[in-house]
Amino acid sequence: MNSEKQQLLADLHEGRTLFLDTLRDVSEDLACRAPAPGRWSVVECAEHVVVSEEYLFSQIMASRSSEAPLVNKQREAMIVIVGRDRSRKIQAPDVGKPTGRFSTLAEAIECFQAVRSQTIAFVENCNDDLRCRITSHPLVETPVNSYEILLMIAAHPYRHAKQIEEIKTALLQ
Repeated sequence: MNSEKQQLLADLHEGRTLFLDTLRDVSEDLACRAPAPGRWSVVECAEHVVVSEEYLFSQIMASRSSEAPLVNKQREAMIVIVGRDRSRKIQAPDVGKPTGRFSTLAEAIECFQAVRSQTIAFVENCNDDLRCRITSHPLVETPVNSYEILLMIAAHPYRHAKQIEEIKTALLQ
């Protein structure tokens, strides 16, 4: 297994652990309360993480093959940095906005674990050059490769674990 694949798997596992640890002490009552009008609750934030990963994974599955890899190491590095950085807010695209899919935090956690396990299994079993699998992302104007999508998936829970901590702090003050 190459070092990029090992790092991606480590980031996927670590992001899952961090996200679940952040949710561990959240009661169902607290999880359903928004800290202010127009702000997400913990359940809505968890739903966003789930639907985003499902959508991005579907983009990988629908990607098209390219003979030449699409490589942009600078963009890859920025995905990791910006994806984890909560100091710069990013408006979720419509496809990633919560719609009330989960009535409990427990349901959201169960679904997150299932989708993350699917993503990890895909990476573990994939031997393709994912930079030769081209797709799109709703917030990126140019084509992206499937490796970049996986970097986004791996970084995403870090950002929202921080958001959940912000929500918990606001609600418990």
